[in-house]
Amino acid sequence: MRVDKDEFTGRAIAKDALPPLEAFRRAGGLPFHEYSVEDVRRMYVENCEAAPLHETHTPEQSDFEVGAFHVRLYDPRSKTERSNPTAGILFVHGGGWIMGNLRTHHFVARRLSVRTGLPLLAVDYRLAPEHRYPAAIDDCREAMDWFLERDDLHGVRLSSLSLVGDSAGGQLATVLTNEAVAGGVKNPIDSQVLLYPVTDLTEGNITTSASYQRVVAGFPLVAETMEWFADAYVSKEVDRSASDLSPLQAVLPEGLPASYVITVDNDPLAEEGARYAAKLAAAGAPVQYEHLVGYAHGLFTSAGRIPTGEHYVNKAADFIVENTSV
Repeated sequence: MRVDKDEFTGRAIAKDALPPLEAFRRAGGLPFHEYSVEDVRRMYVENCEAAPLHETHTPEQSDFEVGAFHVRLYDPRSKTERSNPTAGILFVHGGGWIMGNLRTHHFVARRLSVRTGLPLLAVDYRLAPEHRYPAAIDDCREAMDWFLERDDLHGVRLSSLSLVGDSAGGQLATVLTNEAVAGGVKNPIDSQVLLYPVTDLTEGNITTSASYQRVVAGFPLVAETMEWFADAYVSKEVDRSASDLSPLQAVLPEGLPASYVITVDNDPLAEEGARYAAKLAAAGAPVQYEHLVGYAHGLFTSAGRIPTGEHYVNKAADFIVENTSV
């Protein structure tokens, strides 16, 4: 069964997305912002860990402390391959800058590493509201530099890099990509994969975006949830059009890498993700864009429950391989 006209958005709900959505609504249907930060963090971990993606091969996994935060390295290569230069992946998790960690996105990060055959570094950046902007992006910058430069500590000789992020992590990955290309980082950026990314935190976007106006109830993440996330992360006095907050408002550099952008229809972020894909294309980047009708925000951390989510995690991995320079 597929719902062709959802009671909350008037849009379709795909067959494989319907069971978890119905379970959410039977349980009360409260979006994230109706809970305390402590509770929403706990619930997010429990929900993500309840839907594992299974692998036939388990990559070696190592945790490191970098500055004030942690990272996790997944390396699926054999011992004999590890002295060779390699492309790598930097993965930045979502969660509205206030939730999410190495546990919530473990299965997605592991699948990307296993399917690509590449080492992947997942970043456990500091969270708001304890650590407000620019803590998250500062940590991600430091993690990227550490991955590129400290092979004496982690043992990976990187020749190039791809960046991946979902939701708030998509925003952070986008910012890192833009800064790396503009700054002429010595290691090539092969690609970026942006899964329903945040690209515009300005008041103008929040009050006029069609998807913000449409998705206001019936899902874990709705328009008011995004406003709650943004206010927890960014102080009111900060200019939210800044390039490391709203890349849709930024002037993009030349030479951006191959980019894969995915949006989902029942999501406040749908319109800004589509607009960012168009902006990348206008800047000359090779862009693959897909809009998934019938699906909602959280598809990728629910990939163990929703087969379409797993399918597109695999497609993201294949996109990285297709665009890897080494």
